[in-house]
Amino acid sequence: MPGKKEQDICEVKSFNKIKVKAARGKMLSDDEAHRLAETFSVLSDPTRIRILHALTGEELCVCDIASVLGHSVSAVSHQLRILRNMRLVKYRKESKMVYYSLDDHHITSLFNEGLKHIRE
Repeated sequence: MPGKKEQDICEVKSFNKIKVKAARGKMLSDDEAHRLAETFSVLSDPTRIRILHALTGEELCVCDIASVLGHSVSAVSHQLRILRNMRLVKYRKESKMVYYSLDDHHITSLFNEGLKHIRE
């Protein structure tokens, strides 16, 4: 019918017991759901996304990251602390220099998949 809005809900109150049981069987625990939501929350900041992008492929020191982003070392250090606490980046110290890199290949995959998604 022209002019009538389609609704995105079921018009019949019924459910498939087999599908519901299967979906419940693979539900995240409350802790997993909370931790994953926190991870995506941390990833919702454009500066932190740019830091992760800068770190794809190679490690950089804090000063390098600040220079790439055009931000102060202090501001970048604050964001790196948040990323480190969420285990999205890791660091290593060499003499008086601190180098950051992505924590593991999962972070790279997550970042690349998100980038592919928005570019399609």
